[in-house]
Amino acid sequence: MACCGRCFCCQCCCREGETRTPEELTILGEIPDEEQILPRKDYESLDYDRCISEPYVEVLEEMDNKKAKKYEAVHWMMVFVIGVTVGLLGLFVDFFVRLFNKLKFTVVGDSIEKCSDKGCLSLSLLELLAFNMTFVFIASVLVLIEPVAAGSGIPEIKSYLNGVKIPGIVRLRTFLCKAAGVLFSVAGGLFVGKEGPMIHSGAIVGAGLPQFQSITFRKIKFDFPYFRSDRDKRDFVSAGAAAGVAAAFGAPIGGTLFSLEEGSSFWNQALTWKVLFCSMSATFTLNFFRSGINFSKWGSFQLPGLLNFGEFKCPDGDKNCHLWTAVDLAFFVLMGVVGGLLGALFNCMNKYLAKYRIRHIHPKAKFIRVLESLLVTMVTTIVIFAASMLGECRDLSTPTAHNTTLAGSEDINSTIRQFFCSNKTYNDMATLFFNPQEAAIHQLFHQDGTFSPVTLSVFFFLYFLLACWTYGVSVPSGLFVPSLLCGAAFGRLVANVLKVKLGMDIYSGTFALIGAAAFLGGVVRMTISLTVILIESTNEITYGLPIMITLMVAKWTGDFFNKGIYDIHIQLRGVPLLEWETEVEMDRLTASDIMETNLTYVYPHTRVQSLVSILRTTVYHAFPVVTENRQNERDFMKGNILISNNIHFKKSSVVSRAGEQRRRCQSMKSYPSSELRNVCDEQSAAVEPSEEGEDLLQQMLERRHAPYPNLYPDQSPSEEWTMEERFRPLTFHGLILRSQLVNLLIRGVCYAENQSSTNQPRLSYAEMTEDYPRYPDIHDLDLTLLSPRMIVDVTPYMNPCPYTVSPSARISQVFNLFRTMGLRHLPVVNAVGEIVGIITRHNLTHEFLVAKLRQHYITI
Repeated sequence: MACCGRCFCCQCCCREGETRTPEELTILGEIPDEEQILPRKDYESLDYDRCISEPYVEVLEEMDNKKAKKYEAVHWMMVFVIGVTVGLLGLFVDFFVRLFNKLKFTVVGDSIEKCSDKGCLSLSLLELLAFNMTFVFIASVLVLIEPVAAGSGIPEIKSYLNGVKIPGIVRLRTFLCKAAGVLFSVAGGLFVGKEGPMIHSGAIVGAGLPQFQSITFRKIKFDFPYFRSDRDKRDFVSAGAAAGVAAAFGAPIGGTLFSLEEGSSFWNQALTWKVLFCSMSATFTLNFFRSGINFSKWGSFQLPGLLNFGEFKCPDGDKNCHLWTAVDLAFFVLMGVVGGLLGALFNCMNKYLAKYRIRHIHPKAKFIRVLESLLVTMVTTIVIFAASMLGECRDLSTPTAHNTTLAGSEDINSTIRQFFCSNKTYNDMATLFFNPQEAAIHQLFHQDGTFSPVTLSVFFFLYFLLACWTYGVSVPSGLFVPSLLCGAAFGRLVANVLKVKLGMDIYSGTFALIGAAAFLGGVVRMTISLTVILIESTNEITYGLPIMITLMVAKWTGDFFNKGIYDIHIQLRGVPLLEWETEVEMDRLTASDIMETNLTYVYPHTRVQSLVSILRTTVYHAFPVVTENRQNERDFMKGNILISNNIHFKKSSVVSRAGEQRRRCQSMKSYPSSELRNVCDEQSAAVEPSEEGEDLLQQMLERRHAPYPNLYPDQSPSEEWTMEERFRPLTFHGLILRSQLVNLLIRGVCYAENQSSTNQPRLSYAEMTEDYPRYPDIHDLDLTLLSPRMIVDVTPYMNPCPYTVSPSARISQVFNLFRTMGLRHLPVVNAVGEIVGIITRHNLTHEFLVAKLRQHYITI
């Protein structure tokens, strides 16, 4: 991510003395909300729409049924490989997290048992601090290597699937730092989970494997010509993210719905089937190996995901026991309301913490972020140790659990901690704190031994604060498991109150599950996918109704106060995310109200000098291909009413040639070629060619460039031009991308003035996409090797039929077309085929539309 004063990301914040942009000031609360500015414009968009150029059409014409089936088979094979790889990744993460946790808790547990009598508990605390701070230090250093590896990665993947390219999020280096870092951050005792990073890692696997190349290992290249487009890459990222969810929770259907609900804006039936297949592959790969390793029963498939809630069932022989009843639904609704309120409070506190980090921590030296991570680790470790000493000693004779097996072949009773208690009692606080988070969740879901209300209250309060502080530090960290554990403590507290105070006969595990769902739903604001994930994790379909009701109520309650945690962090990054739909009042605006009118265009046949100038002086990623519509200009000058109405945007909307040509001339003076360096001066001082010469050249141009007439590649604007000459209507023929123009220049695709355009070299589709996704930059070219007077015919490589919209189209129509089709650029073309503007993602963000709506009201 480029470092600049206006960025919100870790490595791009302002140093002292630098000024902040209005976007940052708005987010930091230093200017009123009424002056809220648009999200950052330095994020590139992905292009889900195919460029139907001549090379692409040639590929389609050559593709028979056999080749089409081969391509589809390769696609399915890659989906399967992605699923298997994500499953193996989950196995790797789970194995080492368990190994590190077992080592730490064994050493520290033995030390506490010995020191309880000898009075050397400070030594036990130092041992725990040494383990945790060493692990977290390693995780934090890995994030320094690749800052994008921090956090859960879900906001970044959600942005990518929405159509925004965030630099570095799907790189191999990010994957290595993320996968390795999450091992140490979870083992380091921080209140973080490994499920979010699993989703990010799965998405990186989906993005990288089908490419068979990596910028980290540039020299290693395979001749694999498939999947060289944003469309294919985003489909595989959707599959990888879904596989990450499936591996984390053992929920393949939930993973598919997660990609649909949280990320992908552009979906189709074939993609649904492939994503589900990828999720199934990940789930059963992980299940096969974990079941074989933990139970020595290969092929038994007993452990579907990294996090499994176990089986909820009543004790054998107890016919009066019910998992839940209709009366309980009323309490579930109330728990959903409280969960939504708590989630909104969590998000609000975390947002202010994130702002503080942006302003005071990230601008400083990088090691400050490491120190912050170590500080959080030290405080968390001391709190855990001190709270465990204050826990209540409960009687071990109390019946233990309905389900006595954890996710990894160990008995749930083996996770009971007797720290600081006598032989026949156990420490309820230590049982929750001195265990992996998954084991603590199992204790709250399935342990019949009661946890005291005081213990549950203190645990919830401490866990809530520390989890909120932890999410955002510079380590790979997930939020699913901490939210589930915090909510489970809340639900178990409600169950204790109902049982003890009201004497109700309820199943405590159900209330713990509903509490977990309520709090998690209040934090992340997911509904459909989270419902299915929790149902698949519990393996109990009867929980479908209460979980769904609870999540809906929690989301509605939380949305009343703020957005979900992932949307908040997306907003803090300034990512131009498109929502599912626009507000109704936005239909007061039309496409002409929001379109960008200051465009830079190219002609179908343009000189190399002009293309180089355009590419060097602009940052646009697409350029309209146009010709001057002189017939319409003459009609307009005659006062033709129809044409006059069609180009009544001439002053504010029709593309202006004057400003653009002036910029080109200024750039030409710095061109290495002496011929081009003086071209502007020569144009003003040169002797006018004879009429006969002009007529001959014009005839050649008209013959050569048909069916694109009226081309004047050397004509520059004059200060004496009339207003009509400055705003000539331009007929729209198509769009060409910056990457395509640079590719043509690199490969020398051009022809001389005394030749026909048929002599221009032709590039195949494979050659055009060979450098995807990292095309060379115009500033990397050696301009001295280019002949400035050569002409480039861009018509074979442009997209001649992009989606277009009328200037009078309402915003809801424009928004639905842009988002549904996954567009990057949407030209605005009037009734006579003249381009009057262009719409990009930034013109459809909520902030931009609100600003334009205010201008509309002021105008009225």
